[in-house]
Amino acid sequence: MKVERLETLHCDAGWRNYHFLKLTTDTGIVGWSEYDEGFGSPGVTTVIQWLADRVVGREPLHHERIVAELVALTRPAAGGVVAQGIGAVENALLDAAAKALGVPCHVLLGGRVRDRVRLYWSHCATWRINQPEWYRPAITDLEGVRQAGAEVRARGFTALKTNLFLYEEGRPRGWRPGFGVPFLPELNVERSLLRDVRRHLEALRAGAGPDVDILLDLNFNAKTEGYIKILRALADLDLLWVEIDVHHPPALADIRRHSPHPVSSGETLTGLRQFLPYWSARAMDVAIIDAVWNGVWQAMKIAAAAEAHEINVAPHNFYGHLATMMNAHFAAAVPNLRIMEIDVDRIPWDGELFTHAPEVADGYLVVPDRPGWGTEPVEEAIRAHPPKRGGGLMEFHREP
Repeated sequence: MKVERLETLHCDAGWRNYHFLKLTTDTGIVGWSEYDEGFGSPGVTTVIQWLADRVVGREPLHHERIVAELVALTRPAAGGVVAQGIGAVENALLDAAAKALGVPCHVLLGGRVRDRVRLYWSHCATWRINQPEWYRPAITDLEGVRQAGAEVRARGFTALKTNLFLYEEGRPRGWRPGFGVPFLPELNVERSLLRDVRRHLEALRAGAGPDVDILLDLNFNAKTEGYIKILRALADLDLLWVEIDVHHPPALADIRRHSPHPVSSGETLTGLRQFLPYWSARAMDVAIIDAVWNGVWQAMKIAAAAEAHEINVAPHNFYGHLATMMNAHFAAAVPNLRIMEIDVDRIPWDGELFTHAPEVADGYLVVPDRPGWGTEPVEEAIRAHPPKRGGGLMEFHREP
């Protein structure tokens, strides 16, 4: 079995686009992967196109050799969108290899440790506040936030994650200066934010009840001083973790020393070498790994190294259903799993785009046992929803 060609496909996904890599072999087996260009990564498609000639004619079962060669060829510009392009190729090779063997991808990863993966409802209230045209019902006040928390509990989820908001005359507004909205590069944290993030979390807790875990994502939205101020203001709240993105490991380690809550981080890191300084500094309690960016095989290596540092891992997963299935195999196979992210609020045509949606029961994802990732994009549906120009952070996070 040899790779005949690589193609990229794209479709409209509401506020962003979905991106897919289709790897066709000479035996008719097709390997798929999902990748992303909207989370600060424009250009991954171009990387894949440049890499394609070095993949055509190769045996998908030799994916480690292929990836090692691609890494060597791109070593002077390692990381970033180059690493993400290689990750997309690796994931498509894994899908093809597993299908050739007639097994689920988790078998290639050593077999599943668990049959079900605990989930947290990500961007809870967030999407319905920031993108009400795509995610319903729209949330316009704290009562809507409370109702969102109640919905999490009613639908059987045991954990949720939310983001930062200011409340102006009682109406929520997303606070994301780390992504340029509003444009405040100093990233200072003022009293109004401390007051409003607490009100937001208390509303979620009132709706979700005492038994649902709450996670808070601070992203890149502060500097060291500001993160510490937020953590102190929320010290008495019961949070599963606070998620923080910081590019300087000692700074994150300092924040963690001041934190009454566990700290998670790592979703924007590529390659094991980028994680190691954080672990050496004891900067995080949970390592968040983006297997879409890194490639699932490489993500398993990162998870194994995290295990050696006594750290559990969690997948970064806010893409389409194929990415969720890719992460499901990763989460099923790693021993040191904490919990898995999933977006429950979906765009109206998500169900049309994939042959199988993730199966969720009582807040857990049921690990698929179909060959490969267990789902494929539907090409006719993709063509029916042509991609928009731009999308993702470049458009969503634009000041009026």
